[in-house]
Amino acid sequence: MGLFAFFRYLFGCFKRLSSGDSGGVSALANDIVNFEITSKVPEQLSRYVVSSKKAQENWYNKLLEEWNQAKTKPETLEEAARFIIQTLKGHKKADVEGLLAFYNLPQTSQSSQSPPPTVVSGVPPPPKPQGAKFELKSLPVDLKSIADGDTINVYVDTADPKESPTVPRSVRKAATARAKARAAKDYKKADALHKIITDAGYRVVNGQKGEETLARKYRIRLRGIDSPESSMPYGTEAKEELVKLVQGKRVKVYVYGDDRYGRCVGDVYCNGTFVQEKMLRRGFAWHYNAYDQRPELAAWEKEAREARLGLWSVANPEKPWEWRKNKRNGS
Repeated sequence: MGLFAFFRYLFGCFKRLSSGDSGGVSALANDIVNFEITSKVPEQLSRYVVSSKKAQENWYNKLLEEWNQAKTKPETLEEAARFIIQTLKGHKKADVEGLLAFYNLPQTSQSSQSPPPTVVSGVPPPPKPQGAKFELKSLPVDLKSIADGDTINVYVDTADPKESPTVPRSVRKAATARAKARAAKDYKKADALHKIITDAGYRVVNGQKGEETLARKYRIRLRGIDSPESSMPYGTEAKEELVKLVQGKRVKVYVYGDDRYGRCVGDVYCNGTFVQEKMLRRGFAWHYNAYDQRPELAAWEKEAREARLGLWSVANPEKPWEWRKNKRNGS
């Protein structure tokens, strides 16, 4: 497609944007033609994907080639999502999902030609789970953010369209001032500004290449399971299992509500894996049926119990809710 024809196409995208399109199609088109001219990928893309800049350049080379060969260009969000999924088939699922999120495109295409979503034991991460209030897409989870076998902290980039409008001005100002203070090696001032940020529920997260990202903190209680407390038998093993599942990885959380401690109660998915399922099947959690009656959770607990895995390797392990009750009563 010639440059003049492309800009005619791009103008059409912007017309659709003014009539209700979210802008994902025109943004994708703009970045592809920009890559053809400059060989540069979007600067903010690394916040959404896990692979290197060199890998990202490889994606855009493929996208550009397919774009130029396409008889018809994507005109809807669904068509743009299908275009990315088909072009990057075989690449890391987390990268493809991150690229779709970057352009605010649907995570799965409904076309019969698109690859089916990853299914783990018949429980894929649903696009719009019934009862979920909202969805979180985290930055990579660090070790310090994993408290025990059923509680983690996740951080969400404030550049996320769902987060950006709610960031307090004081937090943005503190983050900017902190970066300047660190550049000037005024670490005392930087630490004071960092406290303002963390007290407001945010954090400056360091990336693999030293880049800094302002992110919002969410405390997550894994919905439907209860793992041994840290000082209980198998408490350490339960935490270690959760570390294996999520450390250094981006997770998706469907939040259903809050508990009495102010934590978000949600289902956690990591690379297509339902984390609660793994914790139950490997014997590092109970089905918390007092708050969640999903039959699949009960079945996974039963499977581990019958196989005497994890905490079920001992007879009659103490339930964490009973352990907490006894501790409150001084027993």
